[in-house]
Amino acid sequence: MPNPTLLVTRRLPDAIEARAARDYDARLTACDTPMPDVVAQAAGAWGVVCCPGDKFDAALIGALPDSVKAIATFSVGYDHVDVAAAHARGIAVVNTPDVLSVATAECAMLLILAAARRAGEGERMIRADRWEGWAPTQLMGTLVSGRRLGIFGLGRIGRELAKMARGFGMQIHYHDVARLPPALEGDAVFHPTDATFLPVCDVLSLHAPGGAGTRHWLNAERIAALPRGAVVANAARGTLIDDIALIAALKSGHVAAAGLDVYDGEPQVNPGYRSVENAVLLPHLGSATTETRDAMGHLVLDGLDAVLAGRVPANLVR
Repeated sequence: MPNPTLLVTRRLPDAIEARAARDYDARLTACDTPMPDVVAQAAGAWGVVCCPGDKFDAALIGALPDSVKAIATFSVGYDHVDVAAAHARGIAVVNTPDVLSVATAECAMLLILAAARRAGEGERMIRADRWEGWAPTQLMGTLVSGRRLGIFGLGRIGRELAKMARGFGMQIHYHDVARLPPALEGDAVFHPTDATFLPVCDVLSLHAPGGAGTRHWLNAERIAALPRGAVVANAARGTLIDDIALIAALKSGHVAAAGLDVYDGEPQVNPGYRSVENAVLLPHLGSATTETRDAMGHLVLDGLDAVLAGRVPANLVR
């Protein structure tokens, strides 16, 4: 019996493509950008591997060939996939939880440190050959050590960030839909409402999922509730931030600095961010380590293998 056909919408790490080609009739691509006409490309395919920048909405899922029985997203977030539409067609959806938590938390910590210490400005100064030597008042930022870190969404990634932040002596506060069990919460202080959470956030790091319920959560009203001079970091989903409100706060100084790895409508970035020096901007690098991307790919294929074998995958999106 021939191997089932697997459509892969983006270029994947070598080890993952090799495994996919071994176990499936894999339709690979050398392209790193969204695949045009996914529906036509999926003709006869049993499964599809997609990525966060691929919008699998209800219309696209509804148009997929009847042969498609599984969609695997090369990401932990799945707000770009209409899971309900997939389930309505009997299509299983799998993702990549756990394996990218540490890498993404590292990226969040990088954003926090770089923003707080004005590293982006300093790097640009050196590259432009504008540095004239050390000066007592040059590019003075703010300490991270000993400050209060507010984490919006204390899930897997948020908890890994909390571990790292404790190494800097930071006090951990969090806001989530419900309080975590003591074993997961540790010494973090739970805030059931924005009213108590936001005013204690010397540093605010966003780690909630995307979707309609959290869209533009960090808006002008919530930004105003932050302490003046707060630092904001986002390595979760760009849709969590109202860009116009954050850019205004960066310009006014109410937010001292921001570190962003994700953007609303990426790869498009609100041009206002390029006009403010106090924004550190990365191109969605959260999980971009060799070890992590390989682990993500193997987890994707493990999930597909389980669906094909009639088992319930551990990474099934319900």
